[in-house]
Amino acid sequence: MTLNLPNFLALLRVMMAPLLFVFLVERDAALFQGIHPSWLDFFAALIFVLASATDFFDGYIARGWNQMTKFGAILDPLADKMLILAAFLGLVMIDRANGWAIYLILTREFFITGLRVMAVSEGRNVAASMAGKVKTVFQMIAIGFLIMNWPFATLLLWVAVGLTLYSGAEYVIGYTKSEKSC
Repeated sequence: MTLNLPNFLALLRVMMAPLLFVFLVERDAALFQGIHPSWLDFFAALIFVLASATDFFDGYIARGWNQMTKFGAILDPLADKMLILAAFLGLVMIDRANGWAIYLILTREFFITGLRVMAVSEGRNVAASMAGKVKTVFQMIAIGFLIMNWPFATLLLWVAVGLTLYSGAEYVIGYTKSEKSC
């Protein structure tokens, strides 16, 4: 295992995911007694934004400084899924996100993660598409809006669902068209 800066940032994101979940779902915990729920929303949003920033920077640094590792290639998407899972499950539990929307997003995420593992094991190269990057941005914006309980949050969530399903279909098509690199 190589613990360079990008991998450290991904590990930091792994640790921030359960912290985000706590701020979303443990609102009645003794730790938070006397704290207004809007402050819990603010801290959850802050944790999410900081964790999301590590997602951008770990990839940017890994590519820009030529610090890509096999460990990082596995850890980065895992950290992303842990963060998205913590956010979306927490938001469903506090009744701010539609369960069907979250089900569709998470099902796609896990399916594509499995497909990526299979592609790597077969020596196939199926790179992330622009649609996948746009999907991620919209998911993150929707999560931020949902955490803060802002207007249009539900609309943004459904836009994210559409983009998520589209990018998933694009990924499957890319996989079927890819050839083994070995």
